[in-house]
Amino acid sequence: MPRKEQGWVTFQTSEDERKILEEFCEQSQRTKTEILRELVRSLTQQSLASISPPTQQEKEEDIYYTHKPDIESSIQKKSLKVSSRNILKGVVKRVIYGAVNSEVTLEIVHKVQLTSIITRASAEELELSEGKEAYAVIKSNDIVIARE
Repeated sequence: MPRKEQGWVTFQTSEDERKILEEFCEQSQRTKTEILRELVRSLTQQSLASISPPTQQEKEEDIYYTHKPDIESSIQKKSLKVSSRNILKGVVKRVIYGAVNSEVTLEIVHKVQLTSIITRASAEELELSEGKEAYAVIKSNDIVIARE
């Protein structure tokens, strides 16, 4: 059940467009909703001003509707901002890479270690390795690993 302030957006895509989205989701290990939200949030008034509506000829030739944007380049990485207030800085002591998940152990203070299971893709994207600084972000019963 969606929250009252949330809404649903439903739209049709071609089979090719659907495959592009699904392949991107699989490669980035994110959901379609996450990808589409990120794309919508990246739209600004300035970017809207640079887009002109399709001409009648473009509509007829279907150029406008078959254009495939470069999704990778349109997604901008931003600095980490989290609502969690339990953030503990530590040093990576061990990373054990599995087929899907990785086990990451941080030493917070001498002989105090936290271990978290995160996706292998996340561990690789964070470039976690022994000796690097990272953060344990604790929210409820989850521990999330982050880097600056």
